[in-house]
Amino acid sequence: MTAGMTGTTTDPPRHRVGLSVRIRITAAVALLVTVALAGAGLIVYVVELGRIDGSVQREVEQELDEFGRLEDNGIDPDTRRPFDSVDALLRTFLERNVPDDDELLVGWIDDQPEVWWPDDSLVDDPVFLEAAQPLAAEGGTVRLDTDAGEIRITSQPVRQGDTTGALLVVAYLDEDRAELASTMRTYTIVALLSLFIITWVAWWQSGRLLAPLRTLRRTADEISATDLSRRVPTTGNDDITALTRTVNVMLDRLEAAFVGQRQFLDDAGHELKTPLTVLRGHLELLDTASPDEIAETRELLLDEVDRMSRLVGDLILLAKSDRPDFLSPVEVDLGDLGATVIAKARALGDRRWVLDTTYDAARELVVLDEQRLTQALLQLADNAVKHTDTGAEIGIGTAVVDGVVRCWVRDTGHGVEPADRERIFERFGRSAVQADDEGFGLGLSIVAAIAAAHGGRAYVTDPPTDHPRGAMFVIEMPAVRPIREDEAAWLGS
Repeated sequence: MTAGMTGTTTDPPRHRVGLSVRIRITAAVALLVTVALAGAGLIVYVVELGRIDGSVQREVEQELDEFGRLEDNGIDPDTRRPFDSVDALLRTFLERNVPDDDELLVGWIDDQPEVWWPDDSLVDDPVFLEAAQPLAAEGGTVRLDTDAGEIRITSQPVRQGDTTGALLVVAYLDEDRAELASTMRTYTIVALLSLFIITWVAWWQSGRLLAPLRTLRRTADEISATDLSRRVPTTGNDDITALTRTVNVMLDRLEAAFVGQRQFLDDAGHELKTPLTVLRGHLELLDTASPDEIAETRELLLDEVDRMSRLVGDLILLAKSDRPDFLSPVEVDLGDLGATVIAKARALGDRRWVLDTTYDAARELVVLDEQRLTQALLQLADNAVKHTDTGAEIGIGTAVVDGVVRCWVRDTGHGVEPADRERIFERFGRSAVQADDEGFGLGLSIVAAIAAAHGGRAYVTDPPTDHPRGAMFVIEMPAVRPIREDEAAWLGS
């Protein structure tokens, strides 16, 4: 790089590397499903474990209740005589009761087991004997870990004379819990399979839903400043499709703006070329030794500069018409507006100026930009002066019809050809031009821009039947009423 010159290079934007939306959606669904299934499994396990303990408790209480009734009765069902010993009571009960598969009934006499059903080596386990001995004397329940698994021992003591004993009901807990564990294993397998299926469906569905977004991104990458014609394909009728349509509408607006901007620059450059050429040509041919030629050239160049200033001013006004601060709406009485415009228009030319609507009939309060609308109507009036002869009639009117503000300027000139009625409102668009007309073709486009800024439109039509000649230029816009004090109080409440 040479001295005195600086330059900057713009690197392409770097995309941050991270997890895609599809992966994050799938991971979120998988996490939620995992938590839900794990929580459901935990709840089922806790509930079923409590149900098992409750079932064991009921079975033990049933055995103890039956033993209590036999003890209270005190009669041996076989001999019809009272039991003569604790041993006889316990043996009779064990002979007449069949324990469940996960139960063991033990008849305890004094300090050791005397009889039990079914046959089980647990009665010889020192750990069992040590834990059962105090229970046989005092009663109660204890849980114990043995080689056969966790057991629950419940004792109901009994005494007859000097002999003491007890009925011990031993419940094996691991058997029922093993069934619960098997059920939970089955649930785990089903849950994992469900998790896999749901995760796969989430991955597939998220990819399907996000496909339009990927297409949108690719299309946005392919769009350049010189080609805005690409559009995103739309399929379906969901939120993403609505987003795609919105993006396409935005692209339509951008394309229209770029095309309008390019056309605007082309037209402005074309219009500015002529006065610049005139300026350059006269300056190159100027004889600096001739005071008369200098004065004549000076006057001519100043006239061209004035024309360029008017052109630049009109272009700046059109550029501002798209800005939100282009308008300054206030409450306006249409009767006052019409009277003011026609009073100002009289200075434009020697014409017979007519107010089409009387002051009282046109009085209506609306909200609009009075200065901009006055500017538009005066522009139409000036245009009417250019296309009429001295003393010709020009009418100006304002009214509110069916909620629409209508302002018009009619003349009695040669009219506008139907083929030109839309083109004349375009920038630099012109129809039949008078020989002495030095305009640029921006006046009516300014009128159209002011009407559009008010949410309305400008157009040209034939005058009323009682005025068979000429043209009638109309500005229409929605009638925005001012809020009354009582309405403002109601809206604020």
